[in-house]
Parts: sequence; C-alpha cells; structure tokens
Amino acid sequence: MKRDELKTPCYVVMEHALKKNLEILAGVRKRTGCKILLAQKAFSMFSCYSLIGKYLDGTAASGLYEARLGAEEMRKETHIFSAAYKEEEMEEILSYCGHIVFNSFSQLERYGKRVAKAGKSVGIRVNPECSTQGEHAIYDPCTPGSRLGVLAKEFPDKLPQWVEGIHFHTLCEQNADALAVTLEAVERKFGPWLSDMKWINFGGGHHITRKDYDIELLEKCIRHMSDAYGIQVYLEPGEAVALNAGHLLTTVEDLVHDDKIAILDTSAACHMPDVIEMPYRPPLMDSAAEGEKAFSYMLGGPTCLAGDMIGSYSFDRPLKVGDRLTFEDMAIYTMVKNNTFNGVPLPSIVWEKEDGECEIIKAFDYKDFKERL
Repeated sequence: MKRDELKTPCYVVMEHALKKNLEILAGVRKRTGCKILLAQKAFSMFSCYSLIGKYLDGTAASGLYEARLGAEEMRKETHIFSAAYKEEEMEEILSYCGHIVFNSFSQLERYGKRVAKAGKSVGIRVNPECSTQGEHAIYDPCTPGSRLGVLAKEFPDKLPQWVEGIHFHTLCEQNADALAVTLEAVERKFGPWLSDMKWINFGGGHHITRKDYDIELLEKCIRHMSDAYGIQVYLEPGEAVALNAGHLLTTVEDLVHDDKIAILDTSAACHMPDVIEMPYRPPLMDSAAEGEKAFSYMLGGPTCLAGDMIGSYSFDRPLKVGDRLTFEDMAIYTMVKNNTFNGVPLPSIVWEKEDGECEIIKAFDYKDFKERL
C-alpha cells in the first residue's frame, strides 16, 4: 500500500526520517560515552522500539505503564521518574526499572532503601532554579512554585550512600546553549554532592536532531561532567528521537463562510492537542503563512469546540472538498496525547518503510471509543 491509498486521518511515521535522527543520537553516544534514552512521553510507538533499541540505550518513563511498555518492548535500560509514587505500584515498578528517580526527600525516605535493597539505582531530581525558557511557563519546571525537583536549600549535608544519581529536566525544545547555562547552575548549587554520584541525567528537551542544534557544545557539556565528576551522563530526549519523522494526513471535508474556512477530518483538540495547549501552528506541506500565497484559509476540525482551529495557511491554488493535506512533525506528542472528544475517531497509525510501502500498525474504531468509557 502506498501513502496516497491510505484512509485519512492517519499518522504516518517514516522509517528513513526516524533512522536519520537515531544515527545523529548514536553519534553523540559514540563520541562522548553518554547514554541516551527514549523519553516515551513524547513518542511511544512501540512497534518501532526494536529499531530504536539498535541505536539507543533504553527508555525513560513517567509512570508505571510507560515503564512496563519500555521494559517489555525495548528490553534495555528502563528509567523512571514520577512526581509521586503509589505504594500499590512500587513492587511492579521495581520489576521493570533499573533506575528510579524521586521528586522529594519524603518519597526518598519512604521508598529509597527498599529500592536500593532490590538492587536498583536510586536518584533524586533537583531543581536548579535556572529558567531558560522565555515563552511557555507551563513547560518550565524552574518557574517559582514548581512542584518538580528538590531545591538546593532542602538538601542535607550528605545524601544517603545508596543515592547514586542526580536528575534534572528543565529544557523544552531548546539548543545546547540553554543546557550549558543550566549545567553551570547545577554545578554551582549541587556540586558538593556530585562527586559522590555514579550518574547524572540531563533530562529531556534537547532538540539534538534539529538542523541548527549545536552538537559540539552538547558534547563539550557531556565530557565536562564526565571528566569533572567521574560520572555516567544520561540524556533522555523524546522529541529529538522522532522530530520531523511523522506526518498527519487529512482531507478537506467542507468549505464555509465564503470558502474562507476549511473543515478537515482531523482535529486540533483530538489529534494534535499541543496546537491548543502549547499553543503553536503546525507546519503544513506545500503551504505558507496567511497572505503569502494567493489563497488563504483558516483550517478547523470537525468537533463542536469553537476553538478547534489549527491555524491560518495560504496555498497556490484554491482548496476544494476532497483535497488531502499533510501536516508535518506529527510523530511527537500526538499519539501519546490524542483523545476521542465528541466521539471523533482516532487516526490510524502507519509505518512507512524506506521503500515507500505503508503498513497499518493500528486502526481504531467505535470499540476503542466505547471501551474508554
């Protein structure tokens, strides 16, 4: 089956693009000795975990289900961080995870010795109080009042000897300059404890596979921490693994209000919720910003939500009912966040091989909607 035969809407993840990203990440691993994990919160298409596992060291999870998925489907290192763990889940988490990171000293006190006795590596997440994001406070774990990470002033003079790692995650779609600034703050605030650690995790948010990303500076940061403290460095990017590796195919179903608004069979609210939450305007193939080309349209979804609008785009020719459009960079934060609001069906998940052949990995129907309720 070829792409033009697929029923819309559908997510299409492209093997060649995913491999390109993985080769970049593998190069960083090879040159620096760091370990890189897939952050499943951004991309959890486990049918391609066998491929990803050939390049990366394992997976990072934010909860029990992600931990289980990573352990069962990639079968390499499995790390977990959660803002708070539940007693009834801890034994199962221990069965899947080799590294368990805590968000507070109260949780560390409650579970830490038990985790260490089970032969697992214990870590603590820190908040370096160093904001490098200018726009989106919702994604800034260093914003005042953040619930994520322990502050330096809360640290004891000495950590329990069974605490082996420090974890921080402060970036979002950023370049290595933001990491360098953050590392300086981490060293300044947590340096006295770093020499006693076996590992440090730089978290995610590193846009390593973006064209303008400063890989040389990233590698300098990794080597500095390895050499200065004799510790293993981990990175857990999510977006960088599948950045620009997926498309969302959609069809124009109607044109309204003097043909100025196009109603699609895909929904911002249901199928690409970050368009509303972030917010942002997703890239659309063969289009430009409003007014840059001859024919401009506002693109909207089929739901009853008035704000289910994707954005304004312009085209070289008029749109018509039945036209197929292709949203780009739709592998990340789509499949993991989509929903069936209004009973709108979920898009199929498709794997496009390097030769252009498409395999439908998962198709959804009424049963998938009903059984969630």
